[in-house]
Amino acid sequence: RALEALVAHAAREGSGGHSPSDFALLDLAQGEIEELERGQPRLEDVLPLSPLQEGLLFHALYDAHAPDVYTVQLELELEGGLDVAALEAAVQAVVARHASLRACFRHERLDRPVQVIVAGALAPWRLIDLSMHEEGERGRRLSELVAADRLTRFDLSAAPLLRFALVRLEAERHRLLLSSHHLLMDGWSAPVVVRELLELYRRRGDSAALPRLTPYRDYLAFVAGQDRPASLAYWREALSGLEEATRIAPADAGRAAVAPETLELALEEQLSGGLLATARAAGVTLNSLLQAAWGVLLGRLTGRDDVVFGVTVAGRPAELAGVESMVGLFINTLPLRLAVSPGEPLAELLRQTQERQSQLMAHQYVGLAEVQQAAGLGELFDTLMVFENYPVDRAGLAAAAGGLRLGAVRGHDATHYPLSLMVRPGERLSLRLDYRPDLFDRGSVEALGQRLLRLLSGAVAAPDRAIGSLAILSERERATVLEHWNATARPVAPATLPELFAAQAARTPDAVALVYQDRRLSYAELEAHANRLAHHLRGLGVGPETVVGLCLERSPELVIGLLGILKAGGAYLPLDPGYPAPRLSYMLSDAGAAVLVTQSALLPRLAAAALPARLVRLDADWAELARRPAQPPTTSLDPAHPAYVIYTSGSTGTPKGVIVTHQNVVRLFEATKQYFHFGSDDTWTLFHSFAFDFSVWEIW
Repeated sequence: RALEALVAHAAREGSGGHSPSDFALLDLAQGEIEELERGQPRLEDVLPLSPLQEGLLFHALYDAHAPDVYTVQLELELEGGLDVAALEAAVQAVVARHASLRACFRHERLDRPVQVIVAGALAPWRLIDLSMHEEGERGRRLSELVAADRLTRFDLSAAPLLRFALVRLEAERHRLLLSSHHLLMDGWSAPVVVRELLELYRRRGDSAALPRLTPYRDYLAFVAGQDRPASLAYWREALSGLEEATRIAPADAGRAAVAPETLELALEEQLSGGLLATARAAGVTLNSLLQAAWGVLLGRLTGRDDVVFGVTVAGRPAELAGVESMVGLFINTLPLRLAVSPGEPLAELLRQTQERQSQLMAHQYVGLAEVQQAAGLGELFDTLMVFENYPVDRAGLAAAAGGLRLGAVRGHDATHYPLSLMVRPGERLSLRLDYRPDLFDRGSVEALGQRLLRLLSGAVAAPDRAIGSLAILSERERATVLEHWNATARPVAPATLPELFAAQAARTPDAVALVYQDRRLSYAELEAHANRLAHHLRGLGVGPETVVGLCLERSPELVIGLLGILKAGGAYLPLDPGYPAPRLSYMLSDAGAAVLVTQSALLPRLAAAALPARLVRLDADWAELARRPAQPPTTSLDPAHPAYVIYTSGSTGTPKGVIVTHQNVVRLFEATKQYFHFGSDDTWTLFHSFAFDFSVWEIW
């Protein structure tokens, strides 16, 4: 029988069908023979994977020990007298009817993975009786059973990848739990399975009268016949110029290591109706409107006006007869790229979104991995939006089936993406945010959901406005941004830098203030040296608002000169000896420096400059300076007087001087000490040029 299957596949290969290589088939045939010898079900067909199946199989195999988020559950409330044997017969008849439900997946020793359809595969069936427990205990045990079942992984190499559990709660109250791997079927398929299950229950498993099905392999053949090169060319063009992925999760998100959590948001009827009316007025679908809103929100959260996120397409080609009643995985996840410039009108964004979505549909049969490869990026997005627009005959599903009534139907599914938005249409739109709790806390997701609702409300209220004017913040968040974060005022006592340094020198006179090679200066020594220079400068006419050039090599004299200028009441002009001579000359002239403090070795460097008439050489003049008083001179220095003038590079190429006052510097350190808590044991290296503004932080 295995060899017959091989021959049948070879015949299909010759007729243009799609199948693995002969060698792969020989491997499978050998494995099938071994299984037959063990009495296992026989191989019925070997098929390629749909585009999304390849991606899901990769994620399912990536970590065999973590929870498989693609284990999907469907929980059906059944009321009335139940014939257990008839229900089990109906279950097995549904599995037998749809080849896609009897698939398992093989990848070892194959160039590409395949799905193997196993004839006669029976779905595992359990009957669990909880009716003897009290109501509260029944509910607890049922919840535990559902949760445990969701965490039980499928062996992807063994068909079928679905199981059923019938839980008896009371004589006429049951729950049917259908758990399957997402590889088998999509959300559209679920109501098809439930409808047939109820019909077959009524017929006690007899499927002879049910309509003929279009085989799932016909869909796979349709996909294989698409113009793949043209589709890849489309995706290369659609994603050209994209430099990086759109991510809102932390950069080290990695693979899904924990099961996602869920946040439900039910829109009011008025907002739901308003959104539908807004979409109709703009000539777009409700799906396009929601996609545009999600794109705007991602743009706000990431600070980008070019965003990409994943969207799910139905993937059911209208050209394929009977596709609406087929069971299988037809959907695909593909990127949607939107330009969300703040100045763009919302109406234009809606039009763009609808157009992009329409163009995408013709090229939806390409796997996401191939799209990423075409774009030249390993990842494109970390958020997914799903609009569940598949048809569900709720009245038909709820109809009686042989005295059995279908009550509530609850589904549980998830994705591996850090954050997903699921939208279910209806009189009241239902939004569901699935998120990984190891990456997002619930409060952040709740805030994100409320921001999305505010965006939607704004779109309804003013559909013609620019998208940048759509509010996403709550009143509290807005107050935080505009008021709390800007309430940076701190009480700062009026003081000058010389006053603060003198006070520190009085508190710790013997503490080390400066270290340079083997040389150490205490606070008292530095205070005395600076005071002597200050007296000398006062004699040269230096006082408040007098600019004094300071051109010294990196040394203790640099700090002595700087502090001495300030103690004299002047403002220092830092002149880095490494600067080009024309720049030094320009800065001296532009600042109107009245005095220059330097050292003899640097005078040739400054020869081309128009030097001030009064020069102080800290090396050659030190004997004279040493005779000056060690106490500070008296000045009328005010905190509002200039402390220094630093020149920027200048946006036009011409350096521009910036005057900074004593109170600016004092306020900087007073306002930031709560963040750093520097103490007497801290040491800071003067790393930057003292002509660069960060040196002010390093020195003081």
